[in-house]
Amino acid sequence: MHLGEHAAKTPDKTALVMAGSGERVSFGELNDRSNQAAQLFHSLGLRHGDHIALCMENNARYHEICWAAQRSGLYFTAISSRLTPPEVEYILDDCDARVFLTSEKMSELADALADKCPGLEQRYLLGGERGAYASYETARDGQPAEPLAEEWEGASMLYSSGTTGRPKGVKHPLQRTPFGTNPALAAGIMVMYGASPDAIYLSPAPLYHAAPLAFTMSFLRVGAQVVVMEHFDALDALRCIETHRATHSQWVPTMFVRMLKLPEEDRARFDVSSMQAAIHAAAPCPIPVKEQMIEWWGPVIHEYYAGTEGNGFCRIDSNEWLEHKGSVGKPINAVVHVLDEDGNELPAGEIGTIYFESDVEFEYHKAPDKTAGSRSKQGYTTLGDVGYVDADGWLYLTDRKAHMIISGGVNIYPQEAENVLITHPKVYDVAVIGVPNEDFGEEVKAVVQPVDMAEADEALAQELIDYCRSQLSHIKCPRTVDFEAELPRHPTGKLYKRLLKDRYWTGHENRIV
Repeated sequence: MHLGEHAAKTPDKTALVMAGSGERVSFGELNDRSNQAAQLFHSLGLRHGDHIALCMENNARYHEICWAAQRSGLYFTAISSRLTPPEVEYILDDCDARVFLTSEKMSELADALADKCPGLEQRYLLGGERGAYASYETARDGQPAEPLAEEWEGASMLYSSGTTGRPKGVKHPLQRTPFGTNPALAAGIMVMYGASPDAIYLSPAPLYHAAPLAFTMSFLRVGAQVVVMEHFDALDALRCIETHRATHSQWVPTMFVRMLKLPEEDRARFDVSSMQAAIHAAAPCPIPVKEQMIEWWGPVIHEYYAGTEGNGFCRIDSNEWLEHKGSVGKPINAVVHVLDEDGNELPAGEIGTIYFESDVEFEYHKAPDKTAGSRSKQGYTTLGDVGYVDADGWLYLTDRKAHMIISGGVNIYPQEAENVLITHPKVYDVAVIGVPNEDFGEEVKAVVQPVDMAEADEALAQELIDYCRSQLSHIKCPRTVDFEAELPRHPTGKLYKRLLKDRYWTGHENRIV
C-alpha cells in the first residue's frame, strides 16, 4: 500500500490518465513528484499535523499534491472550485492552512485572494507565477525526488458543501502512523469491489469531493490505473468506459439519470461490458433509476452509505438490493441506531434520525456546538440523515433532516416526491421544497428543469402533479410546480436547495439552519 513500492516495481505503468486531454502520469512520475512536493512543504517548515489547502479544477497535478501531504503527515483541504472568493477565504482561514495552491485556470480566484488570508505563509500557482503566487512547478522541481527521512500518513480535512449554512471542516485525529500503513478504505475496496493492480478506475466527479478523492487515492494505493474526467458529461462517460475498458467507477444518482435520459441509440452504441463494479453513493437513488441501471449494465451496481465523517459505512450489492429495493445496505464497521427527537431508540420500520455506533473519532473543526450536535446522549454520531431500519436490519434513507417539510404539523420528506418526478419522461431535473403557506406553515412545491423548456406550461405542471399523486399520498405531492431552465446543482450531484428556498422565504421566517 505504498506509492513508492508501486513505483519501484512498475515505474512506467500508467497511474493517472486525464480523460479529456489524454495526459498520462506514470507511477514513477507520481512518486517522484509527490516526493518533491513533500520536500517542498518540509522546506517551508511544515511538520506533522500542519495544514495545506488547494483549490483547482481536475488536473494531472492534483494527486501529486495530495500525495505529498499524505506522505508528509499533513492535513490537506481540497476546496470546491465552484465556490466564490469569500467562501474560499473563509475555509482557508478556518482550516489554518499555511500553504495554498491554485491553478492558472483559477486566476480570478487567485487575484481575489492575493491580499487575503494572513495565516498563509506561501501561495503557489500551477502554470506559472502571478503576483503573490510563486510557480508551483518551479518550486517543486527545485527539490530532490527522495522521500522524507520520516514519512507519516497524513489526512484530508474536507469541508461540507455548506448547503445549509457555513461549511464545516471534518477533522479526524492524526496519529504518527508510518506512511504505507494499510488504510481501511483501501482494504475495503479490495474485499468489496475486487480492486487490484489490474483494475482501471473511472472517476467522473470533481476531485475536491470526499468520495472521488478518497477512492482515487485508494485505487492508486492498490496499484490500479485511475482515469479522471475533467468534467462529467453523460455521453463522454460512456465513451470513457469503452475507450479505457474501465473495470470500476463511482457515480451519484444524478449521473445515472443523465445517462438514462440519453437517446437509446447513444446508450446502445457504447460497450460497457468491462465494468465489474459501478459504485454509487451521496444521495438516495430512485428505485426505477437503479432498476434500469442494473438492467442496462448488469448486476454490477454497488451502493454504499457513508460520509466524510467516516463514522459508519453501509454497503449493498445488486442482488441484495433487488431483494431489498430502496435499501442502502447494512453496516460493516458500525451499529446503526434510529432515534427519535428525544434520543430514544425507535423500533424497526419507524422513521427517525440515523446514528452510528462506532470507534471512529471526528470533530467539526472550531465548531464545538456542531460537534456536540452530532452526538446522541448515548455517544452515537449522526450525519443528519433520516430513515429507518427494517426487521432484517437493512437501512433505508428517507431524506436529510434539514430538508424536511412540516405542513400542518405533518412531516414530509421531499425525496419521495423527487424520486417519483425524476422518472417522468419530460423531467430532466427536479427539486421538491417547502415554501410558505399562511394556513399550514409550509406547502410542497416542485421546481422542475424540463427536458424541453418550450413545454413548461400550466398543462405540464398539472400533468406532473397528477403523475406524482398517482404514486404517492396527495399530502406528499407538490401543490404547485415552477419551471427553471437549470437547477443550481453542484458538480458532485448535490442540489443547492438553499438557493431555491431563499427565493420563496425572503420576508418570511426561514426554517433553514
